[in-house]
Amino acid sequence: MTTEHTQPARLSRLTFHGPLSEARAAAIVTRLAAARPRTVLDIGCGWGELLLRVLEAVPEARGTGIDLAEEDLARGREDAAARGLGGRAEFVAESATGTGRGPADLVLCLGASHALSPAERPTAEALRELRRLVADGGRVLLGEGFWERTPTAAELAGMWPGARPDDHVGLGELLDLAVAAGFRPEWTETASLAEWEEFESAYQADEEIWLAGHPDHPRAAALRERLDRHRGQWMSYRGVLGMAYLTLVPVTR
Repeated sequence: MTTEHTQPARLSRLTFHGPLSEARAAAIVTRLAAARPRTVLDIGCGWGELLLRVLEAVPEARGTGIDLAEEDLARGREDAAARGLGGRAEFVAESATGTGRGPADLVLCLGASHALSPAERPTAEALRELRRLVADGGRVLLGEGFWERTPTAAELAGMWPGARPDDHVGLGELLDLAVAAGFRPEWTETASLAEWEEFESAYQADEEIWLAGHPDHPRAAALRERLDRHRGQWMSYRGVLGMAYLTLVPVTR
């Protein structure tokens, strides 16, 4: 029987909080682990799945993930303990803006450049912060949105509230910003449409299944409106918004 305390699971279908396949993640971890980082800093870590995989690949490494989402941090701590990494992985609830936790041998920043800067369009400033936070000879893995093509006015109107053409840049300009901030790009790759579809589907799947089974629940109307709105936004940026994964090498100062 439906009760008011019934609620859907949260993001249980997601391994990574972004359009990142198992195959791409494995290749990225192999590449990053080859540099044998001793310290890893994960900005806006969520539950820190990629951080934990790097620590598994580099037994001598220690890592710190920072985020403001306590529920995600708790999941990260539980995952770390279950995988025997609790002594090498720390998950901390704090802002990344102006953080003094660097420099680290490896800095991860996946879809979280906004956490490094209060600027309305934070990419350039975030890249400068990442250069400050990474040690010479280290690596940065930046996951950053970019426009696959210039969105139309109708597409922008269907995206997140207030979406503008200058919310993102193209891939070439993003790479130029990285170079201007003091990096050389070791590796450039972008999420496929299949990775986006897996991510966006998994992002809503738990709640969609719950809603189908609880259409008259007191929480159903608000959840239905939120899910429908997000799906409409996804359909507006599908094939327009890309995700770049840039492995960046800092230029020695």
